[in-house]
Amino acid sequence: MSDYLSTTLLTKKKEIDCVIRDAIDKVLVLRFGRASDPVCLHLDDILQLSKSAREVSKFATIALVDIDSEDVQVYVNYFDITLVPSTVFFFNAHHMKMDSGTADHTKWVGAFHRKQDFIDVVEAIFRAAMKGKLIANCPLPPERIPKYELLYKNL
Repeated sequence: MSDYLSTTLLTKKKEIDCVIRDAIDKVLVLRFGRASDPVCLHLDDILQLSKSAREVSKFATIALVDIDSEDVQVYVNYFDITLVPSTVFFFNAHHMKMDSGTADHTKWVGAFHRKQDFIDVVEAIFRAAMKGKLIANCPLPPERIPKYELLYKNL
């Protein structure tokens, strides 16, 4: 796996398993989404190699996951990816959570407003992970954190 933005979408569970397992001493950023979704495209533009991937390359690896692939539905269901884009973080194969003041600490839902917001969140997760924590506090002000309502299916 490259230290920069993956140029291909991960479409197989085995590929995701390998990326999670092989990302050592770096934050793994998995962006779950669709190539056709405008919000995903905006987030991908923020994550582009020329923008922020190079700046976080010393402490993070970024990969894109196609949620429409049948083979990755186990992850889509496990992380309850109902809104796209959703970004999930790992460190040394451990799922990292982010307390951003929303009801869901397991993932970041929506796009980041700016490149620096993305860098700040990834850096906060890296610092928490280096201290042995599995949850990081969000460094962003509340107005730059996407708000949404949780919808519970089949309840």
